[in-house]
Amino acid sequence: MELRITGYDHPDAVQLTEEVQQEYVRRYGDVDLTEMRPEHFAGEQGVFVVGYLDGEPVACGGWRAKDGSYPYLRDGDAELKRMFVVPGARGRGLSRALLRHLEAVALAAGRRRMVLETGTEQPEAVALYASEGYLAITKFGIYRDHPQSICLGKELPPAGD
Repeated sequence: MELRITGYDHPDAVQLTEEVQQEYVRRYGDVDLTEMRPEHFAGEQGVFVVGYLDGEPVACGGWRAKDGSYPYLRDGDAELKRMFVVPGARGRGLSRALLRHLEAVALAAGRRRMVLETGTEQPEAVALYASEGYLAITKFGIYRDHPQSICLGKELPPAGD
């Protein structure tokens, strides 16, 4: 898979994030209402990546800086958002490759911990994150009080560790 930094408003990113929103509708009955803007994933604030197989966009994900000014988060946090692989490309390790790439980019940008919010209706995502060392953290974000919400975090090791 070829990974390209595209920005959140790139047409391929828009297409994939619309698909992930429909995945949320199928699993939870509604779209994710978390505020998302292109500037969240630009410059030092974050990055958004699209993965391509044979020139076709098949995966996406990004991180955005979330520091201690956000309840339950701390300085140096990067929030993982919109991790998604199209159904026809699943089962090939693309999510794991994308996740590791995003962690490396976040670490290079000075981020110290990756945090995320997922849900009980995404067991494959929960399993992926657990297998990569993510542990339960204090819930944050607009869904923190929702019983289906799961918040996870992983300390990003300094280079050389």
